[in-house]
Amino acid sequence: MSMGRSIFAILLLVLTQCSVTGQTFHTRSNKALKYYDQGKRDYDLLYYDRAEMNLLHALKEDGRFYEAHLILGQLYSDTGDWEKAVTHYRAAVAVDSLFFIPALYSLGKAELRTGQYFDAAGHLEAYLKQPGINAGMRNEAEKMLANCRFALSFPASLFEKEPVSAGDSVNTVLDEYWPSVTGDGQQLIFTREVKRAAGYGRDYNRDRQEDFYVSRLTPEGYWGTARNAGAPLNTAGNEGAQSISSDGRTMFFTACDRNDGQGRCDIYFSTNDGKRWSPGNNLGQPVNTTYWESQPSISPNGRMLFFVSNRPGGMGGMDIWYSLRGSDGRWGRPVNPGKIINTSGDEFSPFIYFNGRTLYFSSNGRESFGGHDIYVTTMNRDSTWTTPENLGPPVNTPADETGLVIESSGRRAYFSSIRNREMGKDIYYLDLPPQVQPGQVLYFEGAVIDKASGQPITAKYELTDLTWGIDVITSLTDSRGGFFVCLPSGSSYGLNVTADGYMIYSENFDFAEGYTSAEPYRKTIALNKVRKGEFMRMYNVFYDTDSWELLESSMPELRHLLEFLRINNNVVIEIGGHTDSDGSDDHNQKLSEKRAGSVREFLIRMGIDGKRIFTHGYGEASPVADNITPAGKRLNRRTEITILSEGTTK
Repeated sequence: MSMGRSIFAILLLVLTQCSVTGQTFHTRSNKALKYYDQGKRDYDLLYYDRAEMNLLHALKEDGRFYEAHLILGQLYSDTGDWEKAVTHYRAAVAVDSLFFIPALYSLGKAELRTGQYFDAAGHLEAYLKQPGINAGMRNEAEKMLANCRFALSFPASLFEKEPVSAGDSVNTVLDEYWPSVTGDGQQLIFTREVKRAAGYGRDYNRDRQEDFYVSRLTPEGYWGTARNAGAPLNTAGNEGAQSISSDGRTMFFTACDRNDGQGRCDIYFSTNDGKRWSPGNNLGQPVNTTYWESQPSISPNGRMLFFVSNRPGGMGGMDIWYSLRGSDGRWGRPVNPGKIINTSGDEFSPFIYFNGRTLYFSSNGRESFGGHDIYVTTMNRDSTWTTPENLGPPVNTPADETGLVIESSGRRAYFSSIRNREMGKDIYYLDLPPQVQPGQVLYFEGAVIDKASGQPITAKYELTDLTWGIDVITSLTDSRGGFFVCLPSGSSYGLNVTADGYMIYSENFDFAEGYTSAEPYRKTIALNKVRKGEFMRMYNVFYDTDSWELLESSMPELRHLLEFLRINNNVVIEIGGHTDSDGSDDHNQKLSEKRAGSVREFLIRMGIDGKRIFTHGYGEASPVADNITPAGKRLNRRTEITILSEGTTK
C-alpha cells in the first residue's frame, strides 16, 4: 500500500470513530454531505474524475468543508497535481490544523513537490512535534525535511532558469520521452506514445503503445519533423527507453509483453544498415531474466551495458546493474555496483556519457529537491565509483527528473518533463552549468578505401589508449567503409586498420584539443593490397629510450603483424628499423638493427618461420619527417615491414 493510501486508510478510521462517538463532520450542509459521500466512494474505487467532480460540488456548497478538502488533496497527490493538492491541504489545515495530524505531513509533502521549501519545512517540523505519530511516516517526514533544508541551501536564482522545448517538430499533444542523441549530434531519437492496434498483446486494456521516432538536425540548427522509425523496429507493441551507440548504428531498447520475452519487459537490440533498423533481437540471458529489465545505456566502446532491474541481489526496489561484453561477443553475468550507486529506494534511467566513465542516473533514495533527481558519478581506473553528486538546479527541480542524456559537446542536456498538462510529456533541453558539464570528448571520423580504386572497404579498426594501456574499441567499418568514435582528451591513441588481402595501416596520435562532434578529426585511410614491394609503417611498436627491448604497449600492434603473417602464410618480409637523428650515426645504426631483430625474435617465438623474416637497420638515414620537432622525430622512429615476396593468401 502506498503512503497516500495509508493516510487515507487512517483518515477513514478517524471518520468512522467520529461517527461512533457522535462527532459531526466539519459542515452543516446536507447537500455538501451528499456530494461528499459519493465522492469518497468514487475515490475509494479509483474513479478519480467522478470523485473530483463530486468533492468540488461539495465544496461549492460549503467552502470550509474540511473532509472534502482533505480527500481532494489526497486525490491530487495521487494524480501528481501537486499545486492543487497544496491548495486543498492548506484549506483543510486552515479550518482545523490538529483534527487530523497527518494532514500536516501531506501538506508538507505537497509543498515540497511544488518547490515551496520554506513552507514545507515549517509544516513538516510541526508534524514531527506531535506525539504518537506513525513510525514510518516519521521517517519519511524527516527525509523530506532534510530535502527542504538541502534545497534551501541553494540560491533561489538557480531555480529560475527554464528549459527550452525541442520544438513542434518533435513535441505533440501525445507523450514524447526518453530522448537520446547520436555522437555526431545529428539525430534525436525518442519514444512517442501512439494509438495502439485494437486487441494487441497482453496489455489489451490500454489504447496506447510506444514507438520510436527520429528527428534530424537541420542546417539552421533546429530539429526537423520527427518520423516514425518504421517496421520492423517498431511493432504493434511497446518499444521504448532506447540507447544509441555513438556511431548511431546500434540501438539497445526495452520491449514488453513479447512472445520471446523472458519477463514482463526485456532488453533488445537492433542494428542499422544505413537504410533501416533491423527487427529487435532479445539480448537473452544472463542480462534478461523473469524479472523486469529496462532502460539500457550502452558505453561508447560497446562493451559495457547499464540497465535497470528489480532482480534479486539488489539494494532496493529498482537498481542499476551493468554487464560486460567479452571478446567472444557474449554478455557476462550482470554486476550490481552496490550501495555507492544504489539505495533502498529506486534508481532509474542510467546514462553513460561518451567518455565511457561518467554515469548519470535518477534516484529517489538520496538527498533531493522533492522527487527523483539526477545524480552523477565517475568510474575510477580501478572500476570503483566516486560518491554520486546531485546535479542541483536548474537540472533538478521539485518534480521527477528521469531520462536525462547529454549531447556530445557535454554542454546541452535533453530530458522529458510535463510542463503543460494538456500537452503531456514533452522533450526539453537546457545548457548545463559549467561546473556540472562532463569532461571534454573528442571525435575521430574515418573512412577506409582501396588506395588503387578509391572504393570503400569493410575493414576492422582498433583504437588503443596508449597512455593507460587499454583497448578503446574494436569494430568493423560500415558498408561505406566509415567509422565514428569518441575519444576522451588527454591521451595518446594507437590506431590499427586491417582487411583481408591488404597491408596493415598503423598510426598513433595525441588527442589534446580541437576536435568536436561538429568538426571531428577526419582521416581517409587508403589501404594497399598485399604485393611485392609494398610496405607498411608500424608506428605503435615502442621501445624504451636508447633500448631495443619491446614495451608492453607494443603488443597490440605486434599481434596484428602476427595475424597478418599467419593469414598471408607465404609472404616473406623485411623488418626495417629506423631512428631519429639524436645520437651518432653509428649508434643509431646499431640501435635500429637491434630493434628490428627484437621484432623478428618475437615473431619467431610466436611460431612464424624465421626463413620468412629478414631484418635491416637503416639508422637515421631514411627520415619521413623533420628531425627538429618532437612530432617529426616521432614519425622517424618507426618500424617498417616490406614485402620481399608475395606468395599466396589463404
